[in-house]
This record gives sequence, structure tokens and C-alpha cells, in this order.
Amino acid sequence: MKHQEIKEVYKSIFESYTKPSLETHIKKIIELDTYLPYSSTFFCLTNTQELTFEYISKNFTSCLGLDATDLKVKGMKYFWSRIHPEDIEIWLGALNSLMEFTLAEIPENKRELANYTWNYRIKNASDKYVNIIQNTTPLAFDSEMKPIIGLAHYTVLNIELNLPITATAKLLNNKNEYETVYYNNFSQKLLHAGISNRERDVIRLLILNFTSKEISEKLNISPHTVDTHRRNILKKLKISSTGELVGMLKMDMTLL
Repeated sequence: MKHQEIKEVYKSIFESYTKPSLETHIKKIIELDTYLPYSSTFFCLTNTQELTFEYISKNFTSCLGLDATDLKVKGMKYFWSRIHPEDIEIWLGALNSLMEFTLAEIPENKRELANYTWNYRIKNASDKYVNIIQNTTPLAFDSEMKPIIGLAHYTVLNIELNLPITATAKLLNNKNEYETVYYNNFSQKLLHAGISNRERDVIRLLILNFTSKEISEKLNISPHTVDTHRRNILKKLKISSTGELVGMLKMDMTLL
């Protein structure tokens, strides 16, 4: 896919009619970055309207070996050029699905409580593709409450990992806990559309070795309802036991 095509699709996803101010966010981010230690995670302040990175943390170079100045000057065009060619269309599809879900399913007054995660491969300074898990929290919205400016955290994972491209949306509930409201595996479709959001929450807790009783307490549902969800999950995925389910899904740790 050519850069101009990527740009057109990307801008259509994040199309906006206003240009919110960034000064306050940038100041806070710079202050935070000063005190954070070096690690395998870097973060950026992204502006989807200008296709720029308003701020790039000091860990960008230590994570990828790339010059942060290039990213700052060349913007998202430079970033896109380093994404694995096989991941481009899948990644754009994931972004589009997340935006469509947000606008259709998350009320305007709750969108500032949302958090999004997706992944792809990107080429580092050694010309090797590494896995990136990107977690983005919206910071500013347009006049229609469409998230257009975000704080993006990027975690660099082992180059040998073969990860399917997935996308997740979580929403902060009244207990200040993030609850999964959307999940899609765009590469393998392991959890296909027949799995409900509540069933995905049950699966996530099963992987973390919680019992039905513990899951019922965490999700505020009865143990009987949890067991019903477990039976439905096994039936939909055409597997015979919860043990088989957990073993299969632990191969895809992006679910967590």
C-alpha cells in the first residue's frame, strides 16, 4: 500500500472539524519524561489531524535505535514507512474498527474513559522488524467527541515472537477498573464475532486462573451465569474443556 493511500485511509478514520490545543498536554508530558528511567517502552503525543508527533519520549531511540528528530520532522509518514508491509492493511482495519465501535457504542460522556490497544511490527535501526504493542489514551476530542489526540505508549517485544494483530478497547468502570468492551483478532480470528464481550471478560479471567466463584465476584454476576458463559464459549469455539481453552489462548498473550 502506497503512502498516499495510507494517508487517505488514516485521515478518513480520524477526520475532524476542530483543532484542539496541545500546550497543556505537552508541558505535562515533558515534565514526566524528565523523571522516568530508560526502559523498553517509549511514548509519544500523537496528533492525528496534523499527522505529527507533538512529543517523543527519550526512550524512543533506546528502544528502536532510530533518531527521534527524524520522527519529529517527518511525522507519521516516516513512522508508516517502517511498519511491516504485511501489517499495514490489517493495522488500518483494526484502527477503523476501533473508531467505528467508539462512535457507535461508547457514549460521548464516557469516551474520555476509554483506552485502546493494538499491535504491529516495525523496522528498527538494524533493519529488523520488532513487535510493538501500542496503548493509546485519548487526551482531546473534536466537536463531535471523536478522539483525535492521544498519549500513545509503545512497548517493544522480542523480535522472534509471532503475534497476531489484535485490537482492544477498554472502558473505566465505576470501580476505576478497565473492563474490555471490544476485542478482535484481525489475523487469526481465534475469537470470532460469535463471542460476546461478557464472554471475552470470562475468558480473560480464566486465563488468569480465576475460579468461577472469583469470576462471578469480579464481574458482579452469579456463579451459575459464569458456568453458562463457560459452556457457551466451549460450544462456540468447538473445544471440549476449559483446560483446552486456557492452553490454547495462553499462546496469544495479547488477550491479557
